[in-house]
Amino acid sequence: MAKSNSGSVKTFTTELAGRQLTIESGRLANQASGSITVKYGDTVVLATAVMGGIREGIDWFPLSVDYEERLYAGGKIKGSRWIKREGRPTDEAVLSGRMIDRTIRPLFPSGIKNDVQVVLTVLSFDGENDADMVSLFAASCALAASDIPWDGPIAGVRVGRVSEGDGQDPELVINPTYEQRERGDMEIVVCGTGDKVIMVEAEGKEVSEEIIEEGITKALPVLHDLIQTIQEVTKEIGLEKANVGELTAAADEASSEASEEDPKKIALKELEQMVETWAAENIPAVLFAKTLVTKSDRQAVRKTISEQLEAFLREKQVGKDRRAKADGMLYKLIEKEVTRAIISEGKRVDGRALDEVRNLSVDVGILPTRTHGSALFSRGETQVLSVVTLGSPGMEQLLDGLEMTDVKKHYMHHYNFPPFSVGETGRIGSPGRREIGHGALAEKALVPVLPSKEDYPYTIRVVSEILGSNGSSSMGSTCGSSLSLMAAGVPIKKAVAGVAMGLASDGPTENGNWKVITDLQDLEDGPGGMDFKITGTVDGITAIQLDTKTNGLTMDIVKQTLTQAKAARLHILEAMDAVIAQPAEMSEHAPRIISHKIDPDKIRDVIGPGGKIINGIIDETGVQIDIEDDGTVLITGQPEATAKALETVKDLTRTYEAGQEFDGEVSRIFNFGAMVKIGPSQEGMVHISELAHSHVATVEDVVSVGDKVKVKVIKIDDMGRVNLSMKALLPVPPGGSASDSQAREERPHAPHGRGARRDGPRKPFGRKR
Repeated sequence: MAKSNSGSVKTFTTELAGRQLTIESGRLANQASGSITVKYGDTVVLATAVMGGIREGIDWFPLSVDYEERLYAGGKIKGSRWIKREGRPTDEAVLSGRMIDRTIRPLFPSGIKNDVQVVLTVLSFDGENDADMVSLFAASCALAASDIPWDGPIAGVRVGRVSEGDGQDPELVINPTYEQRERGDMEIVVCGTGDKVIMVEAEGKEVSEEIIEEGITKALPVLHDLIQTIQEVTKEIGLEKANVGELTAAADEASSEASEEDPKKIALKELEQMVETWAAENIPAVLFAKTLVTKSDRQAVRKTISEQLEAFLREKQVGKDRRAKADGMLYKLIEKEVTRAIISEGKRVDGRALDEVRNLSVDVGILPTRTHGSALFSRGETQVLSVVTLGSPGMEQLLDGLEMTDVKKHYMHHYNFPPFSVGETGRIGSPGRREIGHGALAEKALVPVLPSKEDYPYTIRVVSEILGSNGSSSMGSTCGSSLSLMAAGVPIKKAVAGVAMGLASDGPTENGNWKVITDLQDLEDGPGGMDFKITGTVDGITAIQLDTKTNGLTMDIVKQTLTQAKAARLHILEAMDAVIAQPAEMSEHAPRIISHKIDPDKIRDVIGPGGKIINGIIDETGVQIDIEDDGTVLITGQPEATAKALETVKDLTRTYEAGQEFDGEVSRIFNFGAMVKIGPSQEGMVHISELAHSHVATVEDVVSVGDKVKVKVIKIDDMGRVNLSMKALLPVPPGGSASDSQAREERPHAPHGRGARRDGPRKPFGRKR
């Protein structure tokens, strides 16, 4: 690694995946506890880390990670006509922030209650190097160099499996560019140290467990080198870390001050020891007295344990405030006992084996067909109702952000988590970061099996309503989405299922005891655990999301989890296939889409001036019409309406040829012939000589404006004008000659207009015959 100094500004450079990585400190945001600018290619991110005061009255660590996209970074101005400054973060920005949060959170010491905020501001974006990986590295640098206690550094990279074409085998590439990612069948973000994994996010086109393992293994030595770089930077610019003991003591004092009314003032450390001793002697007997199948069973036992602890502390003359503090310790002590039983005895509180999935319930079509497809999926007490709505191509979502401009998204999954799903009251409103994250994971899981937009042009929206939650509602949403799409008749390639895997461990995973558990739920997600979500089909993995409450997972744990999860996934897919194995018929209430190709030069004929013609068709039929630049016309609506609209479009764009016959309407009359409307925007001229087999003195002797007539195209002239004949479709009168009539049809006619000539000498215009 190279370094340079310029006054207070220090710069460090290294290489990552063949591109220069530059780290700079001392130039920007110097009032923050930690401030680092990282440049990779022409993507630049400023990372700041600040620790504030103690937040009182909480039993969790108040960390916030904000990923801020600035449109100027990509040379853009917000597309909205009325609002030009950035507003709420895009879903993509929220997901990037959550990914970094899940990576750095496990490494903060337990017990501190100071607000910590990490802000990642994207200052420049080159369109090749994703700012999320640059931001994660910058966040690790800023925390490591700050005075904030943190057990880092860590690093993260994206590994893509990229095909170079020409029959070559795909290769694993570190930090692939956007163009390379488009050509890949897997990409996986791996965060951690050189030998352990802390966070994983992956998406793949039904890739095997072995390929996932290869991707993670490929990343680990790169992470090791990046961490060494951060450590060298920290030696140069790092601040002395705040004392963890002092911070935790201050937090305890602020949140657990003994009341003056307490008859016996007990120090917090003494209280903790007292409660832990009591818990070790009393919790196992109550917790495993019987099998606790349901969440309410476990809540009842927790209440019993709490009441017994309350009675014990009263007997010891412990005051009210300290008793409340003791009760707050209880949940973690119960989780600790659950972990011990899993590791030591292979025993779970609900009686399941370590690799056993909870009871499954699968049902489809539970709502009327007014909803285009529905499914209810339950696993244990986690219950998800997923509902599909099909719409026209024009209902696609337009995405506009730093990495994209007017990108069209035709498949969306939205996740709703109302408070009643966990038996609580609370606010119901716009989705939070958790809802966005869980919805995006289930969406990503289904993308590889969706039909292409060319084969299935519908806009698809799936909404998952979480009706009950007790362990991985996002994986329940994945299963529910797959089922409801099939119920709606969407031709997905295969069913997709997902399962959340957990971990019980009693220390650092590299030298402690651990067991992987299938189908994680409530009490099993305690300290030393993980939430390893894996989705896929019978043939491979489509998505992964991992976060952990450990200092990292060894590859042995990762491999065991992937193996165990595959068996669980296949078990769930079998239950789903037993109910619906193939896409059903579409609901009679779902719109139908008719596709029709027209000459791109005729698009303007369908749209009309100011959209007059196309809007008229829409108003008359109630359909939706979308026209692509290549001339593809997509008409969405109910069958009768779409058929009517299609005929209108065909008429508007029809290519007229000699010999075609039409039912027309006389629209205008001239002294030399009649103009007949044969299509919505097409007229043709019937010359006076083509009105009848007999001599016609004046046009009005045969037709009037508004008359319905049958006509035949006899010629398209060089200017594209249509010449029509009525007499060609009339019977030849007695004494007449069909050959004479045909000869007249084939005889070229003079152009229409004021100066048009007829056979023989023409009288001056306007003179009576």
